[in-house]
Amino acid sequence: MRIEARLEELGLVVPGPVRAPEGARLPFSFARIDGRRVYLSGHGPQAPDGSLTGPLGKVGAEVSVEEGYEAARATALSILGTLQRELGDLDRVSRWLRVFGMVNSAPGFIEQPSVINGFSDLILELYGPEAGQHARSAVGMAELPFGIPVEIEAEAAID
Repeated sequence: MRIEARLEELGLVVPGPVRAPEGARLPFSFARIDGRRVYLSGHGPQAPDGSLTGPLGKVGAEVSVEEGYEAARATALSILGTLQRELGDLDRVSRWLRVFGMVNSAPGFIEQPSVINGFSDLILELYGPEAGQHARSAVGMAELPFGIPVEIEAEAAID
């Protein structure tokens, strides 16, 4: 339980299961295990109770780059929460493979990599350079569900 202990040292809490906004239907799994890989659906930033958390809006307009970075960091915690529930132990993640970061971007906004660094920096801090290193994309989107500033999906190898 090395990763859980590290989270506690950092004062970070993984949120509970996703609580969809009223009227939303989410008929899919947030994690799908196939052999030694886990595929993680798009996640957004969550509050500890599992609800989506703000700020909401477009990065480069209503949301600053710094707030976007923090939203990406919160999204990492959201994904870790899903992994913890699915795997029982975050140490079962042996290697992060791929991260696809989507940023709800205002027209002309081009700093998507700086925003998604919030996710990457936390994963590298927790898992170290060997297991935490991952391939990554960071792209701008015209809109994201429910007005969230960041959505991230990932793939990891597991033991």
